[in-house]
Amino acid sequence: MTSQTAVPAIEACGLTRSYGGRTVVDHVSFAVEPGRVTGFLGPNGAGKSTTMRLLLGLERPDSGTALINGRPYAELRAPLAQVGAMLEAKAFHKGRSARKHLLCLAQSQALPARRVDEVLAMVGLTDVAGRRAGGFSLGMAQRLGIAAALLGDPRIVLLDEPVNGLDPEGIVWIRTLMKRLAAEGRAVLVSSHLMNEMAVTADHLLVIGAGRLLADCSTTEFIRRHTDPEVYATTPAVARPALLEEAFMRLTAHSAQFTAA
Repeated sequence: MTSQTAVPAIEACGLTRSYGGRTVVDHVSFAVEPGRVTGFLGPNGAGKSTTMRLLLGLERPDSGTALINGRPYAELRAPLAQVGAMLEAKAFHKGRSARKHLLCLAQSQALPARRVDEVLAMVGLTDVAGRRAGGFSLGMAQRLGIAAALLGDPRIVLLDEPVNGLDPEGIVWIRTLMKRLAAEGRAVLVSSHLMNEMAVTADHLLVIGAGRLLADCSTTEFIRRHTDPEVYATTPAVARPALLEEAFMRLTAHSAQFTAA
């Protein structure tokens, strides 16, 4: 009896995308597995957001493929039930209430209306569900975006800088949420520039610089590889965020880009 290899939740195969002669994503390949939080790190302009848009079919690659559960996003049936994403915090109609925004999404995917109230409660927006979303703070908008990502109860979740605009309580909340989603067997891909959060949240890291994948390994292995062995061996776990920042800076020092994307 032959064993079948499980299809990765998310798979990038040789993704390449250029704009105006500048290559933003350069032959990037990786797989995101269920049951863990995968952190997606890179300097500003490294290609993180473009890669996530390629995965979701919002951009077309010049070459390569992006697959969700073994299929391009455009071929997914009931996509919100398979993958949920938040790429922009305020991607909603500013004149609609939070509940109406989510209800429109639910109706577009034949999801039950009760799910709207479930995710509003999950992200702590029940009391303001009737307010116009256009008046939300950035932190509240982030919570609404996460509610939209979770609306279909997907097994795959992509979040681009989800802690932007959140207060300390909100940061702890999103950290706990991502860990819980992974513990439930879901695949979580999250981009962030906050090393302290990734150090305590991400099980696995993908690091990109100047459009190229620089690292694809566990967080522990990444720190071990790119910090001084003596320091790594003797430093207590409380210093893990500082170690991750040091390792990240060492690896990406020559790939930071400061030109406009």
